[in-house]
Amino acid sequence: MLQLVPYLIGKGEVSIAEAADEFDVTPAQMRSMVEKLTVIGLPGDGGFWQMANELFDIDWDLLDERDLIVITNTVGLERSPKLTAREAAALLAGLQLARTLPGFGDNDLFEGLLAKLSRGASGTPVEVIVAPGPVDAVRDAVAAALRQGVAVSFTYKAPDAPPTIRTVDPVKVHIANGQWYLQGWCHLRQAMRTFHLDRVSQPELTDIPITHGQEPVPALFAPGEDDIVARIRFPASVAPLLGDYLDRAEVQTDGEQSIATMRVADEHTLRRLAVRFGGDVEILEPEGARRAAAAWAESGLAQYR
Repeated sequence: MLQLVPYLIGKGEVSIAEAADEFDVTPAQMRSMVEKLTVIGLPGDGGFWQMANELFDIDWDLLDERDLIVITNTVGLERSPKLTAREAAALLAGLQLARTLPGFGDNDLFEGLLAKLSRGASGTPVEVIVAPGPVDAVRDAVAAALRQGVAVSFTYKAPDAPPTIRTVDPVKVHIANGQWYLQGWCHLRQAMRTFHLDRVSQPELTDIPITHGQEPVPALFAPGEDDIVARIRFPASVAPLLGDYLDRAEVQTDGEQSIATMRVADEHTLRRLAVRFGGDVEILEPEGARRAAAAWAESGLAQYR
């Protein structure tokens, strides 16, 4: 019944036989469904339907004489809710961001949704521009590799390690805590790996077909064999803002302070975490990450001197 109403409204006029065939029921069952519509509608005062204009209605003459279904009262279903200009702008920004994700390259779909949102707003949405980021070229290369079904090659510079040339069967691209990640099968390591896109340079498409694209990928922040153990201290009230960082961490709370023990891929991850929260997050271990965060803060202060 929920599907029948918008179907009939969209058709305007349709025969009992055609509607029955569309819904895979007999003509008698379709006639019964249509007749039941006339006792369904909007609830009136006290939860009961009281007025005729609060119920669906049909053209009974056409139904009885010509087996045609026409809804004459639709109980206001044509009235669609209007988004405010700010709501539409927020959704437009989200769609533009989603559009940049490799694997979601159906431009016609996005163009249609963007146009509908713009038309459906109660006011003209402000023009939203999602500024290109430093990893856009990498994402574009990964998207092209996925479309063509080939591996992508790039230079990868991990912290405190020399650059390496990687050839990867791309599987997924994620954004988490403001950082972009690529997950895929690394031909060098012969295993699934997660790469920070801001450490990727010189991406190029290869002519090597993707052969490991369907293999399961690890959770984004799942611990790896080379991960280091880290400890951070922060106000308990900040915990909800740390999101994925605490999903697999052991957290101990004493009063208003919490200490989390976690595994991270490199020390620079912790420095970025400390930077984001402006002094609320203190790195306890490892010492190298603590020094790196302090050095970053000192270099920032030096700019003001």
